[in-house]
Amino acid sequence: MANTSDVYKSLEPLFRPKTIAVLGASADPGKIGGRPVQLLKDFGYKGKIFPVNPNYEEVQGLKAYASIKDIKGPVDQAIMAVPARMAVQVAEDCAASGVKSIVAFTSGFAEMDADGEKAQMQLAELARDTGMRILGPNCLGVFSSEDNAYSTFTASILDGRPKVGPVGIASQSGAFGSHCFVLARERGLGMRYWVTTGNECDIGFAECVQFLAEDEGTKVILGYMEGCRDPERLYEALSLAHAKQKPVIIMKVGGSTVGAAAAASHTASLAGSDDAFDSIFDKFNVYRATTLREAIDISYACSFGVYPKTNRLGIVTISGGAGVVMADAAAEFGLDLAPMPTSVQKELKALVPFAGTRNPVDTTANFFNDWTVLTKFFEAMLEKGNYDAIGSFFTYFAQSDAMSEKLMEAIRPIRKKYPDKLMALSIYGSRKNIAKLENEGILAFEDPHEVVQAIAALYNFRKGFAKKLPKPPRIPASTPSMPKKPLNEYDAKRLLKKAGVPSGRESLAKTPADAAKAAAKLGFPVVLKIVSADIQHKTEIGGVVLNLDSQTAVRKAFNEIMARATKAAPKAKIDGILVSQMLGGGVETILGTYRDPVFGQMVMFGLGGVLTEVLGDVAFKVAPFGRKEAVDMIKSIKGYAVLAGARGKAPADVDALAAALSDLSIFAAANADTLESIDINPFIVREKGKGGAALDALIIRQSD
Repeated sequence: MANTSDVYKSLEPLFRPKTIAVLGASADPGKIGGRPVQLLKDFGYKGKIFPVNPNYEEVQGLKAYASIKDIKGPVDQAIMAVPARMAVQVAEDCAASGVKSIVAFTSGFAEMDADGEKAQMQLAELARDTGMRILGPNCLGVFSSEDNAYSTFTASILDGRPKVGPVGIASQSGAFGSHCFVLARERGLGMRYWVTTGNECDIGFAECVQFLAEDEGTKVILGYMEGCRDPERLYEALSLAHAKQKPVIIMKVGGSTVGAAAAASHTASLAGSDDAFDSIFDKFNVYRATTLREAIDISYACSFGVYPKTNRLGIVTISGGAGVVMADAAAEFGLDLAPMPTSVQKELKALVPFAGTRNPVDTTANFFNDWTVLTKFFEAMLEKGNYDAIGSFFTYFAQSDAMSEKLMEAIRPIRKKYPDKLMALSIYGSRKNIAKLENEGILAFEDPHEVVQAIAALYNFRKGFAKKLPKPPRIPASTPSMPKKPLNEYDAKRLLKKAGVPSGRESLAKTPADAAKAAAKLGFPVVLKIVSADIQHKTEIGGVVLNLDSQTAVRKAFNEIMARATKAAPKAKIDGILVSQMLGGGVETILGTYRDPVFGQMVMFGLGGVLTEVLGDVAFKVAPFGRKEAVDMIKSIKGYAVLAGARGKAPADVDALAAALSDLSIFAAANADTLESIDINPFIVREKGKGGAALDALIIRQSD
């Protein structure tokens, strides 16, 4: 393969080994060290197999070696099935013997205790110092179906090898990865590679995705993910997959508090923020599956390689009820169920007077008398209805060999005439009859809802691949830095203003007279707020007074606020009272940042009030990002209609809001090592062309 990356070159001996040594090889195929020897022998691995065990002269009919050092010639991959106490020494012997990669089944490392973590660090250092790649430890292995290289001890393969195909599977869990393999095999998914990464002392999930993205024979990537150790590598892998237009489907778990803790204890990985992962997946056109069945179904759909050019969906069904199910799903997933042209509806009515011809098209059971009616209905939809995808319901037809064959005879000419159109059926039956459909390039699902979900996913992949990935904005040298002292609201807003986030007119007053004078200059009405880095929640102590319309009212409010603040927080350092101009109208929004433990600085955006706090209608994006991405972020929330000008109101200044979000993201990225979080609540967005302003701001440093 031309122009391969260093990652691909270093992992090729692992994924496509020409020679394999089994360290701790056993004569018993039921044992961890015996199973891979059995699989490699029985399933036709063409490379050389070297069982290594000093207690045997022969293992399962193959010559055994006392040590890896006794093997003459290169070893691409060494399977390590030895006790944890021996693992580091065995790995060192492998490195000294020039072994290119290790598959470490051995458990008892960082997932166990501090001693295990120390031993795992030794393996990591060995890999780093020698260039020998290590998968695991505590992993279930890897296989290449094309090479029959089954370097795993899972018993699931004994029940049936996978169909060779274009899908590469990477899993951070061994047992769950094995379960994924079984379900994918039973689904008829064609697999090229399968790999489990375990504790990831060296080779991580992201590197495996990068290898699959770069591998010419892999067309679809399916992943099970608990956490991310190397975000930059993940970005690179997903960017490469996007550039090569390879769909990536990931089942990411650990989003809940309990789930995140379980993920950490399971693979000693850091789960990270669910919102951050959603942001990353959205950026790189990754499909996030919520269930394993969904992940496998979408991967299965992608493996056919047909992606609709538009979202126009035609439905052909023999059941009106199933048509309603699919129509509802089309609305749910944003597909266009455009009606058939009136003239074509008349043509179909002439064929079947009782048919529903609008879309969904209900053929009724009439075609049992003449199966060519189905052919004519399909052709009318694709030729004259201008649909790029057809979803159909044919109940249990594939259970009957005769019925299945008649259906194939009706559909086959359409499939051949329109190879670039997607055809997916909801149908139940035997695997052999389903396989007949699949061999003709027709997708098959049991549930009609799944048909529409898969079609929508395929369309969205095509739409996502058509978009260029945004380039991160340049961080100007003039971007301000975080100060070395805590910030009060006044200082926070001045700092943010330098960064590009505007705020309203205001003045810091030390005395009632100063406050009254400032208010008169700003113009009434005004707001007074206590200013102290030690008092973050001002309203809770009565530290905010609104709508003051005279100097007398301002002086009185000044004294009352100071008294309440002194009583509520006697130890707080009070810097004065902030006098701000009351800004009327506009849309209240919330802008903020927080530090994600994996991906670094994240930016949050939402509307003010109930929509944010109760409904969770917020959007997140990894910093930094440009203004176009900021606009996309704003439009992604459900409440965007409020900003767009709902119920006859003038549209808000979305461009100004996008500029503030982008500049905030740049400031956060520039101060990633010192910034903990920012809250700008509210940020008022005024009418289009009139800008916006931060009315309150809280900045917390990591050292606070």
